[in-house]
Amino acid sequence: MLTVHRVVGPLKVFLALLFGVLVLFQTMSLPGQFAYMAKESPDEAYLRWPLTAITVFWVLCVQVVIVATWKLLTLVKKDRIFTEASLVWVDAIVWAIVAAGAVLFGVDLYVAAKADDPGLPLLLFLMSIGVAVLALLMLVMRALLRQATSLRTDMEAVI
Repeated sequence: MLTVHRVVGPLKVFLALLFGVLVLFQTMSLPGQFAYMAKESPDEAYLRWPLTAITVFWVLCVQVVIVATWKLLTLVKKDRIFTEASLVWVDAIVWAIVAAGAVLFGVDLYVAAKADDPGLPLLLFLMSIGVAVLALLMLVMRALLRQATSLRTDMEAVI
């Protein structure tokens, strides 16, 4: 357990750094990138705000995962990870992944309907499958956490 406590601090530093960079990306880079796209390609300018909203939403989903991971790390450090409180944060991660995946699937359908070349729709479909696998994996991890929480509660009751 000592090794875990040594890793939690640096991991939190990197999560905070990642969160900060994502805020900059979300507020400055993405809107600027799509404004530039609209200026350079006036025939695709109508996509500026939908693309900005979608990508900002995806970054928000990643930020939710970061915050939930931070809270789970706090529970690990306090040796309270095997409690019902941890399941709330795992649920937040699952719902963020599901929301991002649903929007990605919608984007995939839109792009597939408009595309001449199958490359981009297939790439987006592959990404959708990857997000679905990630969501299902998190559901399995949640079930394992629930089982471990139940076992720990039973063991504490015996002792």
